[in-house]
Amino acid sequence: MTQQQRTTYGLIGYPLGHSFSARFFAEKFEREGILAQYCNFEMESVEGLRQLIKVRTDVCGLNVTIPHKRAVIPHLDALSDEARAIGAVNVIKIERNGGQLLLTGHNTDAVGFRRSLEPLLRPEHQRALVLGTGGASRAIVYVLHALGITPQYVSRTRREGLLSYEDINKDVMASHRLIVNCTPVGMHPHTDEAPALPYELLTPHHLLYDLIYNPLETRFLRIGREHGATTKNGLEMLELQALAAWEIWTT
Repeated sequence: MTQQQRTTYGLIGYPLGHSFSARFFAEKFEREGILAQYCNFEMESVEGLRQLIKVRTDVCGLNVTIPHKRAVIPHLDALSDEARAIGAVNVIKIERNGGQLLLTGHNTDAVGFRRSLEPLLRPEHQRALVLGTGGASRAIVYVLHALGITPQYVSRTRREGLLSYEDINKDVMASHRLIVNCTPVGMHPHTDEAPALPYELLTPHHLLYDLIYNPLETRFLRIGREHGATTKNGLEMLELQALAAWEIWTT
């Protein structure tokens, strides 16, 4: 069977190194005997998205990662209700009708995060610190609101509605028992780094969730574990969002 006869799915972003999605779907296709392939399409800009899809007529669905989750929206024809509410897209469904393309943006980060977080929640998790303000954090805040948890963005620079890391004191740590890292700080190869938090104020009542999955235990999570906090990495969220993307592409 030639490559041209295979259905293709893929990932757009920049830069793209070793991709979770590529490995996940390659293993899924092999395991389930699905005649498809998954390719990384490294794109510094999303301006060429539609041209790529026109040229590669085998491409039937795309994942979207940093830095394009918001930038891709003007290049799409429609958005799911969830993607519109979040303001970020990580899945594109591609439909072809003759020479016409219909590109619909979805967000499966939200369902992946919610399904992986809910089993860990306890009554004391009423407020959350959300580290970072990028596209991924928008899905996390959307889910927290849906769960009745009050989110507070944290950024390196203090702005209206945002705390800076310097603002996080004993009272903030005591009142925010859930901390979600949506930044790349601590990701391989910079595994000696961690968000600038007062980790000495962590307790066994805290839950630390890191969207990073490489390494499986970031310094952020390791320090949390050493202080008795519950910790969770981003691997299950990625697996759940990938399965949700597959459902979107194939239904």
